[in-house]
Amino acid sequence: MNQYKSALHRIFTYFKTAITGQEQEFTSGSIRKAIFMLSVPMVLEMMMESVFFLVDAYFVSSLGANAIATVGLTESVLTLVYAVAIGLSMGVTAIVARRVGEQDITGASQAAIQSILLGIVLALGISAIGILFPKEILSMMGAEADLIESGYRYTQVLLGGNVTIMLLFLINAVFRGAGDASVAMRVLIFSNVLNIILDPIFIFGIGPVPAFGVEGAAIATTIGRGSAVIFQLLILFYGWSKIKVTLRDFVFRIEIMMNLIKVSLGGIGQFIIGTSSWVFLMRIMAEFGSEVLAGYTIAIRVLMFTLMPSWGMSNAAATLVGQNLGASKPDRAEKSVWKTGKYNAYFMVAVSLFYLIFAELIIQIFSEEPKIIEYGALSLRVIAAGYVFYAYGMVIIQSFNGAGDTRTPTIINFFCFWIFQLPFAYFAALVLDWGAMGVFLAITAAEILIAVIGIIWFKKGKWKEVKV
Repeated sequence: MNQYKSALHRIFTYFKTAITGQEQEFTSGSIRKAIFMLSVPMVLEMMMESVFFLVDAYFVSSLGANAIATVGLTESVLTLVYAVAIGLSMGVTAIVARRVGEQDITGASQAAIQSILLGIVLALGISAIGILFPKEILSMMGAEADLIESGYRYTQVLLGGNVTIMLLFLINAVFRGAGDASVAMRVLIFSNVLNIILDPIFIFGIGPVPAFGVEGAAIATTIGRGSAVIFQLLILFYGWSKIKVTLRDFVFRIEIMMNLIKVSLGGIGQFIIGTSSWVFLMRIMAEFGSEVLAGYTIAIRVLMFTLMPSWGMSNAAATLVGQNLGASKPDRAEKSVWKTGKYNAYFMVAVSLFYLIFAELIIQIFSEEPKIIEYGALSLRVIAAGYVFYAYGMVIIQSFNGAGDTRTPTIINFFCFWIFQLPFAYFAALVLDWGAMGVFLAITAAEILIAVIGIIWFKKGKWKEVKV
């Protein structure tokens, strides 16, 4: 009994330390402890990111199938923004982690500045397209005329304000690379609290604020994320994390910028491959009507809630790989990956069982329409069946990225998504007439393939030789 209490006390102490960010040395000592210290805040951070989707889905679901479908179609296009933001953030995390492992904090700070400048430039171009052509974007995704007319403002606001998404991802990547995962977590908690408060105000109208409908969800989310970006910049300027910057640092440094772009290109490529595949899958799903599309959209948002924590553990592996390679400890980096993969698998198996048992009840939280519940539950069950493979696949892929080897995951994604997943989904759903089930099976099969190929490639060990 005393041993049990002692173990619980130790876990609670570690948890408190992880949340407060007091532990920042990850290149020595217990690997299990290092994984725990990084994973806890990163898991909570990623859960906070997925809460954005769930909160919006919850409030928007009361506006009907068209509103939910609008959110789903827009988010599919927005995944291309996420692809650029996440791809850049992987390069940022790899370089910052490597510099921190080398004890070069100035180099880490300079890389952070270049990532912010690059993110702003890219976001401005995307904003122009989103503001000028929201109706055309929804039409391209297969939306019907009434859906476009009622929902285009949602698309316009989210894409127009995409700079908040870009900077939120990039600056949090700086914190993660530096080992300040708790800082990134607190930023997203702040952002989510604002979003939860503002969503009903702007969607339904409260007091002097008019009811914007589905557009209100986009306004609330953009304000929440924008406020978080201001919070991030204050942290950087006031030195409340390991990385500190000043206004004088905001100058273009060509050599650092080019290195960042070189390392990030693979990351951007792999996520554009993955997310463009997601866009095409959504386009196939649009063939089966708004209710089927709405069920799929809700299911994906629920799945993201548990995929994000798994992604958080994967990010922990990336940071450990980067810092330990910077400290010339490749064997410790490899051990960190296998241990993180194992813990991630435990978590994902538990989640998949939960979805298999309670799928209908989960979808009923968001909608009472029978067809939405039917296809949402089917989507949850089929996709969650491959969760144990996702667990290892995500950790392995992020470990390549953490080492600065973004080329390998790009090749794996290209083969698994474009060569395998898309043709399989199209053939199964439309040619064999399996309908939505064909798309669901294609998603699960592709993720299993990624895990298998990733593990085989990782064992070759060439990622240990990458220089950034």
